[in-house]
Amino acid sequence: MVWNELGVSGGTALIVLCALYFVVKWAVRNGIMEARARIAAGKKGGLRELWEAIAAEETVSE
Repeated sequence: MVWNELGVSGGTALIVLCALYFVVKWAVRNGIMEARARIAAGKKGGLRELWEAIAAEETVSE
């Protein structure tokens, strides 16, 4: 097998692959959390802010 040709035993290869899996999983999770935080920072209040903006437009146009 390829691992034996490289001088790596099956157990060591399994540990390395598991570690690689968890590192990639951690990186993807953190990337998603950071993207969600950036999106949430762009929103300033949702429906409440929308209603306030509509109310402000109504009072200005009157």
